Amino acid sequence: MTENWKQSVISRKFPSTFYDTRFRMVSQWILGKQQEDDAEGLWRIKDSLYDFSDFISRHPGGRFWLETTRGTDITEAFEIHHISIIPENMINKFKIRDAKEPRNITLTLNDDGFYKTLKKRVRDKLKSIDYHPSSRSDLLHTGLLLATFLTAIMSVILNSNFMTIIASFLLCWTVISSHNYFHRRDNWRMYCFNLGLMNVNDWRISHALSHHIYTNSFHDLEISMFEPYFMWIPNPYVKTAFQRYGSWIYGPLIYVSLFPMSFIKRIIFSLKKQNVFYYDDIIAFTLPLAMYLTTGGTLYIVLKTWILIILGASFIFSLIGLNAAHHHPDIHHDGDVMRSDRDWGLFQLDTVIERADFKNSHFFTLTHFGDHAMHHLFPTLDHGILPQLYPILYDTMEEFNGELRECSQLHHFIGQHKQLARIEANPIPRDEIIKSKKK
Repeated sequence: MTENWKQSVISRKFPSTFYDTRFRMVSQWILGKQQEDDAEGLWRIKDSLYDFSDFISRHPGGRFWLETTRGTDITEAFEIHHISIIPENMINKFKIRDAKEPRNITLTLNDDGFYKTLKKRVRDKLKSIDYHPSSRSDLLHTGLLLATFLTAIMSVILNSNFMTIIASFLLCWTVISSHNYFHRRDNWRMYCFNLGLMNVNDWRISHALSHHIYTNSFHDLEISMFEPYFMWIPNPYVKTAFQRYGSWIYGPLIYVSLFPMSFIKRIIFSLKKQNVFYYDDIIAFTLPLAMYLTTGGTLYIVLKTWILIILGASFIFSLIGLNAAHHHPDIHHDGDVMRSDRDWGLFQLDTVIERADFKNSHFFTLTHFGDHAMHHLFPTLDHGILPQLYPILYDTMEEFNGELRECSQLHHFIGQHKQLARIEANPIPRDEIIKSKKK
């Protein structure tokens, strides 16, 4: 086995701090990032260091983002979470000095590159866009939340397995649609994510700051946290035959345990005084509390029904989430040859294949991680308004040799298992494939 098989193609340093830990938690990922980013205890954006300490309490997006990222490189996070030009102009007064070392991450965000060009065009388009679909997203989310509580209560009253299954679907969809809101400033809707025993604070790190930015790389927590059971990175040195093909057997067990294990891990690490259990975790228990107070059912029946709902929702969530866009042999994963243009936005497009099945449904987009590439590029925008930006995306991709691919949900499900079995890196970069198609 080579010693550097975990070296990412998008970074200069090996993420050893995080990978040396047995149970990978978001707090450990942040610690490793602080040691790798050369931010000197400050906030790094490109090649400059900033001190936002006095701005934390005034940050429009809430304290969490700045408090969590102190001592790290926030270049990509800053760019994709601020479409307006105002933040870029105002940070100059917080600059302390230039960084001493080059950035660890080698992806680019040049002013004349794909992403910055696309962002400028989107910024102009947002002045005339129709924002009414975002209200529809709010209405759908509220309806799913209320329906989850209603069906959970009815499942106890009627003692109905069918109603329990319906409640599982609705809980899963409520959790996924809550993801539409936690990339933004603090709001009450994002906390509905906690109903699934996961935690929005954890996911703001593992999903928004890690997966969304370093997609399908060794720096992507949603890759590394599933290892060694799901090993999506193609590598001939570490994948056993069971890891390559066994997911068909043990995968459903991981799917059904994702929600409860997330909660249990936070309890264990909090007992070890690593402070990863949050007060808002109590939100998860509002559902069984409502079931108990309104039905007259015994505590045993209520807890049994609630656990079944949680396990069912966990399975559905995993089935949707792990087959949503990123894992297919034709999608770029760490170790595959990178395109020559290392623009961050083009890198995002290379790590996604959209599902054509959900393209024209607001409901399925909101509840099945739809419009995936566009959401990665502009995560603070409501899913409801993203379709209006596609003409701009297509025009800009044509200029910069980008491509947005599509397939069905079934192809993604099969492709994910093919990716788990893949051990050889793709030798041809995506931009070369796109160029050959145009000839």
